[in-house]
Amino acid sequence: MELETVAKALKELGHPTRLSIYKSVVRAGYQGIAVGGLQEQLDIPGSTLSHHISNLTSAGLLSQRREGRTLYCVAEYQQLDAVIGFLQDECCVDEKCQ
Repeated sequence: MELETVAKALKELGHPTRLSIYKSVVRAGYQGIAVGGLQEQLDIPGSTLSHHISNLTSAGLLSQRREGRTLYCVAEYQQLDAVIGFLQDECCVDEKCQ
């Protein structure tokens, strides 16, 4: 994974509201959560929620799907795993063995 991709994902998760949104979506599992349910759960205006969802989607952390009139947010778990893996991949690699 490229440094710039990871940096964008971490930047988007660095905002408290976006982190709350992402945490709720991750908790919802693979079926996702309806945008209306997120709005109700987090008590934020629809336009604000839409802006934050757009940022998380552009970072590859979320995707959306429509079922009838309901729009769902779904976590992109592969992207989450890749970001975490990027941070862990070289753990302790420079540590000197004695």
